[in-house]
Amino acid sequence: MPRLEELQDLTTQVRRDILRMVHKVNSGHPGGSLGCAEFFVALYNELMELNEGFDMDGKGEDLFFLSNGHISPVYYSVLARSGYFPVDELNTFRLINSRLQGHPTTHEGLPGVRIASGSLGQGMSVAIGAALAKKLNKDSNIVYSLHGDGELQEGQNWEAMMYASANKVDNLISTIDLNGQQIDGSTDTVLNMGSVRAKFEAFGWDVLDVKEGNNLEAVIAGLKKAKSMTGNGKPICVLLHTVMGNGVDFMMHTHAWHGKAPSDEQLETALAQNPETLGDY
Repeated sequence: MPRLEELQDLTTQVRRDILRMVHKVNSGHPGGSLGCAEFFVALYNELMELNEGFDMDGKGEDLFFLSNGHISPVYYSVLARSGYFPVDELNTFRLINSRLQGHPTTHEGLPGVRIASGSLGQGMSVAIGAALAKKLNKDSNIVYSLHGDGELQEGQNWEAMMYASANKVDNLISTIDLNGQQIDGSTDTVLNMGSVRAKFEAFGWDVLDVKEGNNLEAVIAGLKKAKSMTGNGKPICVLLHTVMGNGVDFMMHTHAWHGKAPSDEQLETALAQNPETLGDY
């Protein structure tokens, strides 16, 4: 089977995982998770240079930090299906004493997770710190981070962005999930930010757009281009244009599924639109 087809199948399975995890506990955030499935599959299977095993230091490998931690279902699914922990542990999502809390945490030692996240606006600062540590350690690997577009309304992001460009943190690739939705409505309605591209460029970042953020081939190509732009004195921003709820027709293009679980009937409909490829947990 061609590699791209394998990754497409994995993306479909990740969507099934997301839907089933959130449905089981009637809690979680399916919309943004579904929209970022291609990004996570591309990142962990085509972009990141990773060591065998997992340690918190991450020396000699690429690092990833999820800032918008509420989309943990897609993160956990891809980590499990990349071998970080058993796939059947997805059954414990959001349960008491589970390592798979609604927002990623570190106190239970879940492999793949290096920061507790979900307090929005903080992830870029952490990613910049990790990128600077790599420079100090003469480590040539890259730091990746992901942020929601609504999350950019948090002021800490802009301080971090200014710091990153002023200090030439050019081993950092920060991706913005531009789905135009947040918990209370569209980002334009809640707090219109104007041109995100113009703002990042004004803060001294190199910016590239991935217009088809739910096209796996386009996402892979865009992230590889971003990687080729590192080391040139500027941090890199990838504007990933996605659709919230992508892959499930009744969840798409609306903020309504930001943090709502599907009913039994809705789950059946959604899974039928994403046929099993690798086996459910």
